[in-house]
Amino acid sequence: MARDLGVDTAVTRLKVAPGWYTAELPPDWNFRTPAGGVLMTIAMRAMQEELDDPDLRPISANTHFCSPVPAGPLEVRVEILRHGNVAAQMRAQLSSTTMPGPGLGVSATFGRLREGFDLIDLEPPDVPPPEDSIDIQEQAEVANAGQPAFFKNLDARLALGNPWWTSGWEAGPARLVRWFRYIHPQRLPDGRLDPLALPPIADTMPPALIQKLGPVHPPFHAPSLDLTLHFLEDTSSQWLLTHVHAIRARAGYATANVEIWDDGGRLLATGTQMMILRRVLG
Repeated sequence: MARDLGVDTAVTRLKVAPGWYTAELPPDWNFRTPAGGVLMTIAMRAMQEELDDPDLRPISANTHFCSPVPAGPLEVRVEILRHGNVAAQMRAQLSSTTMPGPGLGVSATFGRLREGFDLIDLEPPDVPPPEDSIDIQEQAEVANAGQPAFFKNLDARLALGNPWWTSGWEAGPARLVRWFRYIHPQRLPDGRLDPLALPPIADTMPPALIQKLGPVHPPFHAPSLDLTLHFLEDTSSQWLLTHVHAIRARAGYATANVEIWDDGGRLLATGTQMMILRRVLG
């Protein structure tokens, strides 16, 4: 059964100390462990609670993943670095209550809408709409290829790239375009999609590497070392499109960029990520 991201990433303020929050994340958002983008969303929800100002919207955020965080009880410590009239800068540390040490750290800026230039110098990829794209979950099940629990919460469609869960295709550019739709969409009171629904789908870049490697390659997984997002525009759409370009892999690491668009051609966010590449043994 699909889970609700808003419910599963909700935080509770503790009164024992300022800026201290808890959360309870089920394993339904796991890849191997909980998706880094989902953990990032939890930390940013705690930041929003601490700010307590809905006019301050997320502008940018950078997350460093220090150690794996298991599903279950979590704690978040939030610190407001500066709270001005236009913007606020914050940082947060998220960790498991069952394991010692920091799990991840997030630095973020929240800002108010302001007057300024309105321009864009980027076009969305020319790909089929969701209804004409490959249903990834359906086709992966036909191919008897397992999908992480994370993807059971999303309708995912392959719009550009080879179906990496099959064989017999030829390697090409390290680009991958997918449509995503949350089965339980996260809506704000005014109907906008919650911007904190974007980090989880941004943190889905590794399959772009496989497009370049081809169907025959040593099995690997690619935990995130960091993830940076710039939040650019709001949307009320359900379908979100991620265009990933894995630009370089070398010496056990890889970096990729992502653009997130809606089905109306609005650029919602851009991001970049560094991954560590690990062979899957056995």
